Amino acid sequence: MEFIVEKIGMSRTIGTKSEAVTLLRVLGAKVCEIYDNGKALVAYSQGKAINKAIAGQQKKYSLSKEFNRFATLKVSNKEVGELDTSLLGEAKRVQVSFKTKGRGFSGAMKRWNFQGGPGAHGSRFHRRVGSIGNREWPGRVQPGKKMAGHYGNELVSVKNDIMSFDKQSAILVLKGSVAGHNGAFGRIHIIK
Repeated sequence: MEFIVEKIGMSRTIGTKSEAVTLLRVLGAKVCEIYDNGKALVAYSQGKAINKAIAGQQKKYSLSKEFNRFATLKVSNKEVGELDTSLLGEAKRVQVSFKTKGRGFSGAMKRWNFQGGPGAHGSRFHRRVGSIGNREWPGRVQPGKKMAGHYGNELVSVKNDIMSFDKQSAILVLKGSVAGHNGAFGRIHIIK
């Protein structure tokens, strides 16, 4: 089963062995339509964005204005209505998918952890990439060459153990860290 979550932040457990934990808020969602393959169209709230397409979906499924995002998730619901989160109470492990923090256009040293050249003594090679090609053959830059470019904002999935889930406040506590900034939206998938 899958759920849309918002990252609250990180904390620590109190005890003799203190462990780092990540706090996630499971978003309240409504199942709009159930498909044959066990998946469903789910509506949830994120920001205030609205356009004619969203308004049409809200009218079609008689949703309030707050439900302005739609996703296809694997759900345990057999009928349309509130998304069933009771499975998180018994779950032990989940796969969490978030986008990493975007760092924009970055140089090769920051993006790929290149060492760079010496800082002084007449060197002209400080924070540059260096040689990028070969000789006559193949006469071009090889695909996949590590160079400067867009860094971050990639989808990363990790597997985490569930420490606890509070059904009333919909707060999920996971052992360890997950990618993304505080306030980022992602998905969790129950493994076992």
